[in-house]
Amino acid sequence: MSSDLFVTLLLIVALFALLGSGVWIGLSLAGVAWIGMELFSSRPAGDAMAVTIWGTASSWTLTALPLFVWMGEILFRTRLSEDMFRGLAPWLERVPGRLLHTNIIGCTIFAAVSGSSAATCATIGKMTLPELRGRGYPEDITIGTLAGAGTLGLLIPPSIIMIVYGVSANVSIAQLFIAGVLPGLLLATLFSGYIVVWALFSPGKIPPIAQRTSFLEKLYASRHLIPVVVLIGLVLGSIYAGVATATEAAALGVLGSLVISMAQGSMSWATFKESLLGGTRLYCMIALILAGAAFLTLSMGYIGLPRHLAEWIATLGLSKFALVLALTAFYVVLGCFLDGISMVVLTMGVIMPTVQKAGIDPLWFGIFIVIVVEMAQVTPPVGFNLFVLQGMTKREIGTIARAAFPFFLLMVVMVVMLYAFPQLVTFLPEQMQR
Repeated sequence: MSSDLFVTLLLIVALFALLGSGVWIGLSLAGVAWIGMELFSSRPAGDAMAVTIWGTASSWTLTALPLFVWMGEILFRTRLSEDMFRGLAPWLERVPGRLLHTNIIGCTIFAAVSGSSAATCATIGKMTLPELRGRGYPEDITIGTLAGAGTLGLLIPPSIIMIVYGVSANVSIAQLFIAGVLPGLLLATLFSGYIVVWALFSPGKIPPIAQRTSFLEKLYASRHLIPVVVLIGLVLGSIYAGVATATEAAALGVLGSLVISMAQGSMSWATFKESLLGGTRLYCMIALILAGAAFLTLSMGYIGLPRHLAEWIATLGLSKFALVLALTAFYVVLGCFLDGISMVVLTMGVIMPTVQKAGIDPLWFGIFIVIVVEMAQVTPPVGFNLFVLQGMTKREIGTIARAAFPFFLLMVVMVVMLYAFPQLVTFLPEQMQR
């Protein structure tokens, strides 16, 4: 194990040296993989790199990713979030916390058509922050709810991180999408439950109702929700009904988002080009990281590090719960320095053999990974949602992180619930297979 430890430390130092020097993450991963294969295996590194990167880049499964990214970019430039606020606000007049729940419900709905945490946080925040500030809601709880609820963009399908995990761990993306529904809705319920409790203990901090609306007026306001409900039905309904794969559903989502954008009058040639270029830039970044990670995984396999690590962890005699606890702590710490996609692709090659040896279902582990990556979205210094909100509110990162901390704790509760009740993940996929 001492020689494996030396190789591991050498590669970790090489990785951090490359990252610290400003080299792109994908190129850093490929560089470390090349070093490992060239120095510690007999396989020619150049040939292996070419074959692996081509195989990853030409994967049909990966086709869903750029389509969902583009769909999110199109919707980011529409009035969808504004319409959601108009449709939801009248129904929340009598609920403790009132309009604070629009952050949770709005993010939950937009997450079902976006796939990105940062996009969900930015799109809903762009609408709700000025509205809630103007109506006198406390900024700390407003920012906290938005930071926490924005993470639902990763858990509620379609999810970019689920696609990345499915490709990295060879798990069905459609199954992951289905498995994420119940945990996503449950986590959103926990967030709203916290707002209710907070509001009951802080009655003076919630402004009075500006005007009451009748039931018919509420129903009439709900017409603003029709476009997003139709789009969710188109994307997720086609997957759950078994009439479309994840990739085909993504294509339907792009088509639907273009129709909505044109119907609202927010689609111009300039907007179309912006959305296409934005989606292309984001996908190219993700694809480069995935290609570098695939080569690193192959390199680690030739060196034998994943097998040796799995064998070493097995000798520690950790129970399944202790292993999940250790992995939660590991990913939370890792999330302080890396974004979610990098966390997944960097670790899957090493972690998956260990997880499988411990008897953990890869489908369940995928949802677990998504939730701990969600935690990383609200932990400084590299919490993407914190950056988004800092840009929108001009508040300090530390202040935003403190406001989001209760929602971080709720995600920890969610991990415990997933471990205690794994059926939360497996129930819907099992129903679909019948």
